Amino acid sequence: MAAREYGQYCGVTRGLELVGERWALLIVRDLLVGPRRYGELAAGLPRIPSNILAARLKELQAAGIIRRAPRSRVIIYELTPYGRELEPIVLALGAWGFKAMGDPREDQIITPDSMTMALRTAFRPQVAATLPPTAYGAHVGPAELLIRVAGADLDVTRGDGPVDLAFSAGPDIRRLISGELAPDRAIATGVIEVRRGPRALLDRFASTFHLAA
Repeated sequence: MAAREYGQYCGVTRGLELVGERWALLIVRDLLVGPRRYGELAAGLPRIPSNILAARLKELQAAGIIRRAPRSRVIIYELTPYGRELEPIVLALGAWGFKAMGDPREDQIITPDSMTMALRTAFRPQVAATLPPTAYGAHVGPAELLIRVAGADLDVTRGDGPVDLAFSAGPDIRRLISGELAPDRAIATGVIEVRRGPRALLDRFASTFHLAA
């Protein structure tokens, strides 16, 4: 299945042969959020050429990482149990890469699925377990997310709903999650705009979602 073979008998080598091609892990990242139609995958990865997306999906299917399944008269792509085993690897890679992100460029975007996985990466269940259940409405770039935290459980979905705190931000939300900006400074500098709810809840959000830069 691999487009590139390294000629080494090694688990790391085999892993790279399966998911190391360009775009492959980003497809896996988005499917970790949930099953997607072909068009939804293409929309979530706006720079991927259609022939590359088709090729990667075919390769990932051949490796047993994803599968095609009919749902409500459409075909969706979803991870197999073997594919879902990549979740801790993707989260760890996201945490590692977070340290080198730097400031966002003008041409870089945030997608709903990328932000969902960023929140799952930054989530600290041991901290959340000590705090009251809280629902956040986050408008980060084009991503509108409903974030529900109940004890050590996290649920992130697209859309709107009843929340305790609603806020909007851009890519610079990284500075809040990293601790570079305290919540009050994030509000004062315009990195975060509180749209609804007590501002003090942003402290709870920053405690619950944190990644060291």
